[in-house]
Amino acid sequence: MSNHIDFYFDIISPYAYIAYKKILKINNVNFKLKPILLGGLHNLAGITAPAFNKYKMKNMQNDCELVSKKNNISFRWNSRFPINSLSIMRGYLYVKDDKKKEYLNSFFEAYWKEDQDLSKEKNIKILLEKLKINENDFFNSISNQDIKDKLKHLTQEAFEKEVFGAPTFIVNNKIFWGQDRLEYALDEVKNI
Repeated sequence: MSNHIDFYFDIISPYAYIAYKKILKINNVNFKLKPILLGGLHNLAGITAPAFNKYKMKNMQNDCELVSKKNNISFRWNSRFPINSLSIMRGYLYVKDDKKKEYLNSFFEAYWKEDQDLSKEKNIKILLEKLKINENDFFNSISNQDIKDKLKHLTQEAFEKEVFGAPTFIVNNKIFWGQDRLEYALDEVKNI
């Protein structure tokens, strides 16, 4: 039996942002954050992302705005969606544990609240400076094979557990997909 919730996420997912903002309000549950590369996961699963279907994209944008408003989460659709989140997700693995929460919140908000273009290295550097993370160490480390392999491994692990999107919550080998399934994952962990 599991006494925690695995949270699979990628900064590129607006729903992962919404879920993360909900998680920040929960104090009595242990969440294990599992960064993945959503594009890589979609490739493994043979899935075409909603971002590449104009009808799904329009609905997703409207839905995220509705859900955010309902949950009092500041949200603004990023005008440069989607971007390649590889550097950011590797960066999450690089930063020290005591910085991970602040790092993730800063990057999520920059992308999904402030409409920043995080495909530009200069914008990443500005965030790193605010976080007091050495940019040279950061960019050298995300090119390190260990960091690359770790993100690949986590993405492969997610695929092997039949995760196909972000956010996904797993409790007791049960999959709860989508920000709207967080409550069900919480119920599962509370029933242990």
